[in-house]
Amino acid sequence: MNKLEVCCGGYEDAMNAYHGGAKRIELNSALALGGLTPTIASLELIKNNTDLEVICMVRPRGAGFVYNELQSEQMIIEAEELLEHGADGIAFGFLDPDGKINSARTSEMVSIIHSYGKTAVFHRAFDVCDNPDATIHRLIELGVDRVLTSGMKSTVSEGVQLIKELQEKYGNQIEILAGSGINETNVVDIIRYTGIHQVHSSCKNWRADPTTANDHVSFSYNGINYDYVDKEKVKRMVSLVEEGNISN
Repeated sequence: MNKLEVCCGGYEDAMNAYHGGAKRIELNSALALGGLTPTIASLELIKNNTDLEVICMVRPRGAGFVYNELQSEQMIIEAEELLEHGADGIAFGFLDPDGKINSARTSEMVSIIHSYGKTAVFHRAFDVCDNPDATIHRLIELGVDRVLTSGMKSTVSEGVQLIKELQEKYGNQIEILAGSGINETNVVDIIRYTGIHQVHSSCKNWRADPTTANDHVSFSYNGINYDYVDKEKVKRMVSLVEEGNISN
């Protein structure tokens, strides 16, 4: 498997990622038109038409991941439904209001995911947690398989330094993915500097991030502009990521 995971908003994004050479995607329907948790229909279409590894994100809401009891229960239900229909893993995030891992809910989710023999991914754990070492220790204790260090703290350089430190300490205990702020201009240096083996990219343009300007194809819906995954950008990122991993 190559070392790029592409964040996709739906079936069209997934197909562009697939034809661009990606092997793994995170299916995150919040990137599409008002969605939250990916639909079973989208998941089945992707699994029936590609050999992608599909990690489904349940109920994303940016940094924080503090949910009430009803929302948390719904996330558990949605995760199990997606696993029943072929998801290769579930990305999720449960935090308490004080920024610490919600151990009970995280443990419950991990147990369900592992009962299907699939991958448990804790998403954006370091956006709001003040103590990265304590956070990653807890995730390892709870059996999380993979952590996405998205958000990159306050700056890309701060985030990259954090990833390097975490990879050196814990890379043999949990799979670490770098995300957010990674693009075609910095991905090789990030991989080689941090020693990380996987990166996560939207392969689309986030309008607030000038480093990815013009690397996108856009469309409009009800007067709102959306970006979607660009197959050619995926191809370029796959090549660059594999170049960066030569020394690993």
